[in-house]
Amino acid sequence: MSGKERIRAVFNKSMVSMIVMVVLIGLGEKMAERFLPIYLLSLGGSIYAVGSLNALDNLLSALYSFPGGYLSDRLGYKKALIVFNIISLLGYAIVILIPTWQAVFIGSILFISWTAISLPAIMSMVSKAISKDQRAMGVSIHSLVRRIPMALGPVLGGLLIYMFGEQVGIRAAFITAFALGIAALFFVYFYMEEEKKEECKPISAFNFKYYFSPSLRNLLASDILIRFAEQIPYAFVVIWVVKYNGITPWQFGILTAIEMITALLIYIPVAYFADKYTKKPFVLATFGFFTLFPLVIFYSKGFWGFVLAFIIRGLKEFGEPTRKSLIMDLAPEDAKARTFGTYYLVRDIVVSAAAFSSAYLWDISPQVNFMTAFGFGLAGMILFAIFGKDLKGSQHK
Repeated sequence: MSGKERIRAVFNKSMVSMIVMVVLIGLGEKMAERFLPIYLLSLGGSIYAVGSLNALDNLLSALYSFPGGYLSDRLGYKKALIVFNIISLLGYAIVILIPTWQAVFIGSILFISWTAISLPAIMSMVSKAISKDQRAMGVSIHSLVRRIPMALGPVLGGLLIYMFGEQVGIRAAFITAFALGIAALFFVYFYMEEEKKEECKPISAFNFKYYFSPSLRNLLASDILIRFAEQIPYAFVVIWVVKYNGITPWQFGILTAIEMITALLIYIPVAYFADKYTKKPFVLATFGFFTLFPLVIFYSKGFWGFVLAFIIRGLKEFGEPTRKSLIMDLAPEDAKARTFGTYYLVRDIVVSAAAFSSAYLWDISPQVNFMTAFGFGLAGMILFAIFGKDLKGSQHK
């Protein structure tokens, strides 16, 4: 089967409806959510409210993963996605109807982490709607289309603010997000195929041993170390580039665009080969790029040096969809969404410790911050290189 034929085979009704949903919901989310701090301040909220919202976003992204997966396995991915979309719409309605910063804070709890709560259901849908040998391609397509609203949403939201001012413009963005959410709900309800439910034995919601085979535990442990390498310098990258090395904010925006374009260019080719061959080398490669980035950016000098660093940062997406599809491969057949949600719950809660340690390490020196991140990445790479496995050749236990 040629590359074009493999791509065409992925685009069944469920996949197309998922793509439409991700673009519509994501577009509304990024139009409005990216400007939430400005909206909070314009309504009288303090900087502490803004900081608390950011902390809440990170916490909810971790905590929502498990219930998202659990409900998906219980209800089926289609019904679960409908429920999650309705919850998001309720949040938008609160923000639209009650223009106070307290209401915005409450409403945002319902929509700010839509991606986190819906991702396990989407991954479950991908694993069941297309053949096993095309999962990496399906996950890559999802990752690719997610970046369309990530790029367009803030531009459209900024245009509304330019046209109507902060309060009216951002409120218009939320109204648009609500309308796009209704359209997404329509597509899911009428076009996404119902999941074929199979009889399965009841499983405890927290039966970690059932969900996680030794291979999946090894992947999780490696991934945690790699995410430490990502999160320790994460908030300080812009400070290092702009404040310490004299790169202008506009140039930093160009560097970010280079990172995004690099990621977009590699998704489909990598997915094709990952599905055709074994997944481990591609996951190991992405772990390698995660590890290299803090080392390269620390020693980068001048704009073109940082271009190389941000290309490497874009290449960290090299095997990310493949890693997600490997999680689905290693998960039990009757608990894929729960396993995916539990994986992200455990990983993100543990990795959140890195965010707390990062400021302390930076306060010692930027070099300590970047080199500590590099050390964690190297440990994660070595662990996965030795113990990481594909499902091929063995059955999930």
